[in-house]
Amino acid sequence: METLFAKAVLWFALALLATILAYHLRISLALIEICVGIVAAWVASLLGFSSLPGSADEWLRFIAATGSIMLTFLAGAELNTESIKLKWKESLIIGLIGFLSPFLGGAALGKYLLHWTTPASLLAGIALSTTSMAVVYSVLLEYGLNKTEFGKGILGACFVNDLATVVALSLIFSPMNWKTLIFVLVTAGGLFVLPKLIKELTRLYGNRTSAVRTKFILFVLFGLGALAIWSGSEAVLPAYIAGIVLANFLEEDGFFIRRIRTMTIGFMTPLFFIRAGSLVSVATLITAPLVFLALFGSKVISKIIGLYPSISTFRGEKNERGYYTLLMSTGLTFGTIAALYGLTHQIIDQAQYSALVLAVIASAIIPTAIANAFFLPKHLIVEGMARQMNLSRYDVVAEEGKKG
Repeated sequence: METLFAKAVLWFALALLATILAYHLRISLALIEICVGIVAAWVASLLGFSSLPGSADEWLRFIAATGSIMLTFLAGAELNTESIKLKWKESLIIGLIGFLSPFLGGAALGKYLLHWTTPASLLAGIALSTTSMAVVYSVLLEYGLNKTEFGKGILGACFVNDLATVVALSLIFSPMNWKTLIFVLVTAGGLFVLPKLIKELTRLYGNRTSAVRTKFILFVLFGLGALAIWSGSEAVLPAYIAGIVLANFLEEDGFFIRRIRTMTIGFMTPLFFIRAGSLVSVATLITAPLVFLALFGSKVISKIIGLYPSISTFRGEKNERGYYTLLMSTGLTFGTIAALYGLTHQIIDQAQYSALVLAVIASAIIPTAIANAFFLPKHLIVEGMARQMNLSRYDVVAEEGKKG
């Protein structure tokens, strides 16, 4: 037991360090946690450890897996369904192209240039096909663009892109048999009645201190996750869909969703991201940097080639097109989840995993930096700030003028 607590101290010390660094560097917390995991594992190897202490322990693997499930659930729950309804055509077209172009490009790169196996190449395509809802949402929120129809279009496209990624991961690497049919039927039936059940629990017990809704959501996610794994699928698929199903309900109860977010980000996801980073082999990346560069280039270039022409159909202004395209080229959470799934199921080896994760990390930083530096649609920022602050356009301009 002493050893268990000592390892927990180490991991949450790393989590605390990542939080402090993310605050001062003003970079996504998930990104910093992955980087801290990479550096910590590298230091551990210099000290003679084969891996970061605790990374292979069953308790930590379970909490980390739970973190990925809860994070996926929250990603679905953050969805504003009005964004999809208002911009459904744009979201569907751009979201599907945003998935297909890097998926095909990444899979072709892995198969024909890197000479990976077919499953490894397909896994690479899935990991590179993602976009980062967390990064995109935080950037749009910073400038108030999430309240504009421009920002709603981007968020809707991100949702379609990520949903296609999660579905592809489950369909490609899951055997289609009678277990799959049972999983689909039970999941569909359970998610159909889920909103009614959660509303009834809220009516009966919502104002009590027993946190019955949180326990119920964990019960549902663990149950569907166990069923998904039993059927050969992946637990994040029903978690994402459950989040979408409950999005409207959770949006009405901001306090409840904040409590779930605190539990997830404060306890579970640091272990997931730090562990994901700890599995990256720095030595492998140093000896073979071209693989990482090829994967990163494949993701961003294929995204731009596929997205820019289609985005031009909906956005006529140059900066809007460039900003939209680059934000859709980001990746982080689902890319990391897909890569870790491949490593855990021995679809890819550690060298391939390391190159993929680093490519995903780079895609979270570089496109965002370029977008904010050169393509920021400043003409939309005043509108976004006005909507965010519930002020008129004139009032916002006046406030900005007072600030100098």
